[in-house]
Amino acid sequence: MKHGDVGSFLRARREVLRPADVGLVPGGRRRTPGLRRSEVALLADVSVDYYERLEQSRNAKPSKTLLASLARALRLSVDERDHLYHLAGYPPPRLGATGGYVDPAMMFLLDALTTVPAHVVDDLTNMLAQNRLSHALLGSWVHGDRAGNVTWRWFTDPASRALNVPEEYEAIGRGYAADLRATAAHRGRDAVSDQLIADLTEASEEFRRYWDDMEVTPLRSTLKTLVHPQAGRLDVQCDFVLSSTTGHRLVIFRPQPGSATAENFEFLDVLGRQSFEG
Repeated sequence: MKHGDVGSFLRARREVLRPADVGLVPGGRRRTPGLRRSEVALLADVSVDYYERLEQSRNAKPSKTLLASLARALRLSVDERDHLYHLAGYPPPRLGATGGYVDPAMMFLLDALTTVPAHVVDDLTNMLAQNRLSHALLGSWVHGDRAGNVTWRWFTDPASRALNVPEEYEAIGRGYAADLRATAAHRGRDAVSDQLIADLTEASEEFRRYWDDMEVTPLRSTLKTLVHPQAGRLDVQCDFVLSSTTGHRLVIFRPQPGSATAENFEFLDVLGRQSFEG
């Protein structure tokens, strides 16, 4: 691995970013341009010491997962991300691969959405990033494993349905199964999607019933009613914005006109801020 090149590339990308570019408040005067190392470490969920050693090329061997997190934190384009992987001695991820990287255009939109819950998932519905309101509404779903897969949790973890009203369970479940079939067809012979389908088929009789109906429909904008234990009833339009580059999807919970949901989102945001600051 070209240690110096990795560190130099990370430093160069850090120095051209402003806090506002990554959804952070500037917070006082800065002696040097760009983000602080501590800010990149926070965004990438790594210790400041480790990131400093990585940037200074001091005995730091980043994993592919960490590279994906750094690419997301630094808002790298797909070409820049792939260059970082090459510098670190790894082949670039194939199209549709998971691992923590998020399309920078999606991250820009996510950073800008401060009044509604929103998050980014990949084509298999692995949760990649959430804004503060999404955290307040759903809790933390970014895990990097099956616990962060929305479809898997819907069919295997009853707690994942706690916010949804029972009369919508079937439509939501059918939607996830039909979307997974569409994704599998788009991916072709793909081991990751095949394994997810096999595991769901074994784990959930409900999934098997919907899967056997052979519906093939990507997730689309839909009405949902959510009931939060503190913020109350939330009538939302669940919208999807698709990245043609990565297949990532920005999911937005938009208040229904005329409902009290927008006001309830404000209360939800207060809860989220209190939880974050606590």
